[in-house]
Amino acid sequence: MTADAARLVVPADVEGEIVVCSEGLSFWGGVDPDTGVVIDAHHHLHGQSVAGRIVLMPTSRGSCSGSGVLLALALKGHAPAALIFREDEEILTLGAAIASRMFDKTVGVARVSAADYIALSSARTARMRGNRVTTDGISIDLHKVSGGDLELTPSDRSKLDGDQGKAVALAMEVVCAVAASQGAKRLVDVSRGHIDGCILAHPANLVFAERMAGMGARVAVPTTMNAISVDRENWTEHDLPPGFGEAASQLADAYVRMGARPTFTCAPYLADDAPRFGENIGWSESNAVIFANSVLGARTAKHPDYLDLFVALTGRAPETGVYLPANRRPRMVIEVELPRDHDDALWPLLGWVAGRLAPDRVPLLTGLEPAAPGRDDLRALCAAFGTTSAVPLLHVAGVTPEGDLAPASDAARARVTVADLAEAWERFNSGPANVDLVALGSPHLSLEETRRFAALMSGAARHPDTSVIATLGRDILSKAQSEGLVARLEASGVRLIPDLCWCSIIEPVFPRDANTLMTNSGKYAHYAPGLCGRNVRFGSLSDCVAAAKTGVAAIERPDWLQ
Repeated sequence: MTADAARLVVPADVEGEIVVCSEGLSFWGGVDPDTGVVIDAHHHLHGQSVAGRIVLMPTSRGSCSGSGVLLALALKGHAPAALIFREDEEILTLGAAIASRMFDKTVGVARVSAADYIALSSARTARMRGNRVTTDGISIDLHKVSGGDLELTPSDRSKLDGDQGKAVALAMEVVCAVAASQGAKRLVDVSRGHIDGCILAHPANLVFAERMAGMGARVAVPTTMNAISVDRENWTEHDLPPGFGEAASQLADAYVRMGARPTFTCAPYLADDAPRFGENIGWSESNAVIFANSVLGARTAKHPDYLDLFVALTGRAPETGVYLPANRRPRMVIEVELPRDHDDALWPLLGWVAGRLAPDRVPLLTGLEPAAPGRDDLRALCAAFGTTSAVPLLHVAGVTPEGDLAPASDAARARVTVADLAEAWERFNSGPANVDLVALGSPHLSLEETRRFAALMSGAARHPDTSVIATLGRDILSKAQSEGLVARLEASGVRLIPDLCWCSIIEPVFPRDANTLMTNSGKYAHYAPGLCGRNVRFGSLSDCVAAAKTGVAAIERPDWLQ
């Protein structure tokens, strides 16, 4: 089967109105899991519904949790009738596969050639039946993918045959199906996993986890866990609805029963035993995946929720994407006009813009070596990049470990100017000047970032009308306590919360009376309008601290963006 062959990935017998996404859409943070309405304020389909429609999309983008959102929509009867992609896609495809295999809820998935995609885009309705997609005047034959052509090891076949139990057999079946849909020839060993689907974004995550735990699932490789939806040890003190707190705890506990470590952080790369250069791992969570690939030089696909568990259960992943050296080469060169006297707000802005320029190809960013970005700068770059790009890897010439890879001969070229960064700043700063909440820790604060935060607060009290909340992992919190940072920040009125992050905070932990928040995170500035419905201000860590002290954010762009 050639790369351009039309593939039937998840069969369905459906028909519906076509809706065309001119750019990828992250279902997590971009689609309401209860209704199917697009809530991504930056997407051209904002306010429209995908429920019951045949959605054409180049590929998805953003969070690995999109698979869970699609499952939630399927269980509620508000999923798209079918998804048709132009490029390879894994996140929503996996959600559709789980809905079909485990819950008998069908969402059709196909991948077609660029020419067929254009033809379908001009139609009003389409039908998917058998191995064919049809519209008035158009008929596309689909090749049904299966794992039968994979080169499996004896151990793989043993798992697939159920010799290690039903849970492992199901996991291997899905891993093989995903591999086949991506055109992989074999599977690859992974040395560790990271689970993203432990956030209670919707009931489907708990239903899935408890069903897998009930089947006796146990991870086969060391596996860490993403942030969850509550402070696991102290949630009863936060006035959360008991039903929600109990369900969020049950979800976390289900993964712990399956052998995952209760690390509860979206920044597993901050651990002392971070992955090494060239190590094959099986991680989920977009910022963690992009940082691991780009900055550590490890190798992992951006595994969607649920597949992350299946990879951890089997210790195997499809040998495709950036697991293959050839696919790590840059296919776009982005020349960056480095602003003079910039501050740390540069990195999330640049990541967001670069992702829009390279939504479907690995980029090489040039011109940044004089800035000498540190680890926290690169974390901010990677996290924001993941909101607008589907690819799990970027390179920075002269900075990241593979930044010297020669671009592909047909690599596209683009340029990021100061004006482009200023436009992104304006997009992130739609809210009024008065700030009710300063939100830090998306991704979780590092120890170095916590030190900077404490130094900038310098013992000053927060403004009485402005809440200041920072999220961080358990290990970082412990180290910050031992250095006296926690006591200093709490004396200034700052709340430090472990285990959860901004992508999962709900009221009343998120202050009910906060109408405008300020953050230094490009990731949260992008997702917050859809997730919490608040106005957003964005700036550097220093800008956020100034707003924490005064209750007001600067309205004018910083000097380096003028």
